[in-house]
Amino acid sequence: MDFGFASEDEAFRAEARAWLEEHAGGGQDRRSWERALGGGGWIGLSWGEQGYGNRSATLTQQVAWAEEYARSAAPPRSGHIGENLLAPTLIAHGSAEQKARFLPPIAAGDELWCQGYSEPGAGSDLAGIRTTATREPQGPYRITGQKIWTSLAHEADWCFVLARTDPDSRRHRGLSFLLVPMDQPDHIDVRPIRQMTGTSDFNEVFFDGAHARVEHVVGGEGNGWRVAMGLLGFERGVSTLAQQIGFARELERIVRTAVGTGAVADPVVRDRIVRQWAELRTMRWNALRTLGSSGDAGAPSVAKLLWAGWHQRLGELAMQVRGASASVGPEDWTPSSPYELDPLQHLFLFSRADTVYGGSDQVQRTIIAERVLGLPREPKGVV
Repeated sequence: MDFGFASEDEAFRAEARAWLEEHAGGGQDRRSWERALGGGGWIGLSWGEQGYGNRSATLTQQVAWAEEYARSAAPPRSGHIGENLLAPTLIAHGSAEQKARFLPPIAAGDELWCQGYSEPGAGSDLAGIRTTATREPQGPYRITGQKIWTSLAHEADWCFVLARTDPDSRRHRGLSFLLVPMDQPDHIDVRPIRQMTGTSDFNEVFFDGAHARVEHVVGGEGNGWRVAMGLLGFERGVSTLAQQIGFARELERIVRTAVGTGAVADPVVRDRIVRQWAELRTMRWNALRTLGSSGDAGAPSVAKLLWAGWHQRLGELAMQVRGASASVGPEDWTPSSPYELDPLQHLFLFSRADTVYGGSDQVQRTIIAERVLGLPREPKGVV
């Protein structure tokens, strides 16, 4: 794929870089930062539709923005779930009223979203979910059940929830895709899950009769599986290239550390560093090759397998170049207080989850086997 940047793309990149240099790194909280992005017109570049407070950008311009953002001192995004997952889903499957209601607040950075898919008894098997949504006579749906690993639920204003609206259905039949307001303290309980890193980026969410309006069912009742599968197709893309810029910065830090500790004198360490660098370059060219292509059903799964394993090995390399000091925490830590990790320790611990979240390695291999290679499907139980 010829992925050159035209002059108008470079002008767009220069505009993005200048805006980020002026606005990023000001110490604002994450919600204020989302509103700043919305005010600058930088949310919704990939939607393809305008008129919701967003501006449209070409694929190459989206890449330029993502790369400049990754290089900047901008804080982590809180609005990416709404922008990159829900918004494209509404554009593809939502009604005109749903798009008019929900897309402008996402574009403005005013409403944040979380994703209610995984459950304790289902995990990556979305067809096995047990959360129910029962419609009251002449009233809303009432949702009961539990979701888990719900990223940013503690900050979100809304949650898109996959729930079973037909109590007699099994597997992927009888599911619906509902838009649920999170401000229901008597009916929604969000409990942070503490990670090995000491932070709590995701949560358990308990629904006890939480309401969702009838007009906030996307794609119609019983069509949740089709909508949910469409949403999963939006999870990969331009963001992969931006992610790789972050990976490159982590690798640079490891190289500097290896030089500082003397670990670089070890030929085995040097070999691992070169291998990580070469594999990262390969992942970039693979991402460019498949960017914008909808014909390869296995491309997202291959990409996930590549970067997840690569990033875990990078975390292990980080500990190797640090030496014995890698296992030492802060001197003032107590069991009752959060602990601070240095960047390489955080990288190692956080990357242990890379091969699990977003679809485990086992799930990705099953997708490749069944959808690309045409191998027999795994038994799914009684349907």
